[in-house]
Amino acid sequence: QVQLVQSGGGLVQAGGSLRLSCVVFERAPNLNSMAWFRQAPGKEREFVSMIDWNDDFTYYADSAKGRFTVSRDYARNTIYLQMNSLKHEDTAVYYCAAGRDLLTSSSAYAYWGQGTQVTVSS
Repeated sequence: QVQLVQSGGGLVQAGGSLRLSCVVFERAPNLNSMAWFRQAPGKEREFVSMIDWNDDFTYYADSAKGRFTVSRDYARNTIYLQMNSLKHEDTAVYYCAAGRDLLTSSSAYAYWGQGTQVTVSS
């Protein structure tokens, strides 16, 4: 049973940094894509970034480019999202997700973490 368990997040001032973690338990070999999404109140869930579990390919939404970095640790079965220069508009619940294909649509991901709140005060 694939399970994703998130940690990190919290409250930070604008311009600050946070790091999110997502531990993957019982990862299936065909789950190549690990992604981060976020959902702000009253808005749809949106893609933030993704990483290919098998190599270093990464991809970011325009809103995350230059500020966020996604990475993975094989030994710990964990992916990270390092978020720098945070803005008020980054406030949302952040989710990690695992899927087969490297796609930006949330419907492509079958497994999800529990979500973690990130609040950026202006």
